[in-house]
Amino acid sequence: MTYVALLRGINVGGKKLMKMADIRDCLEGRDFTRVTTYIQSGNVLFESDQRDVATLTSTMEKALSKAFSHEVPVFLRSRVQLKKIVSEAPREWKSSRASLRQNVAFLRAPLTAKRAVAEIDPRLGVDTVTAGDGVVYMSTVMSRASQSRLSKIVGTPIYSDMTIRSYSTCQKILDLMESD
Repeated sequence: MTYVALLRGINVGGKKLMKMADIRDCLEGRDFTRVTTYIQSGNVLFESDQRDVATLTSTMEKALSKAFSHEVPVFLRSRVQLKKIVSEAPREWKSSRASLRQNVAFLRAPLTAKRAVAEIDPRLGVDTVTAGDGVVYMSTVMSRASQSRLSKIVGTPIYSDMTIRSYSTCQKILDLMESD
């Protein structure tokens, strides 16, 4: 089965620097095969016969922690799950690409989409927040981006249980997963 592991909080602002080649080397030969990465923000594509997502996540987090001497939260999704996430994005995202900043917040337990949406404070007319299956779709009108409140999510308790990727990055990762 093909998966993507979204690593949270690496290579951001010069902190938790991890070379993608080192990540690949760390993971190859465990329960992970055909390990590749996409851009420096911690997107790891791989295959595994293991179907238990909790086991895969735990194995990867332990391996990365040991190799890099710090915790790296992993948000794991299968190709099927990512395809659903991309296809269920808000309809206006497909027609308003240039006018909207589009991000997907991937969540992990105990955080639910319902709770995340309730705690995010969007600015009316600027930000839109929509619950999905294990994700929250967040968009901002680009012409009013300076008025957005979405960046305030960083200071909330729920932030530690999410990792955010642009919608275009999600689409590119899915394309890579489906090209094999």
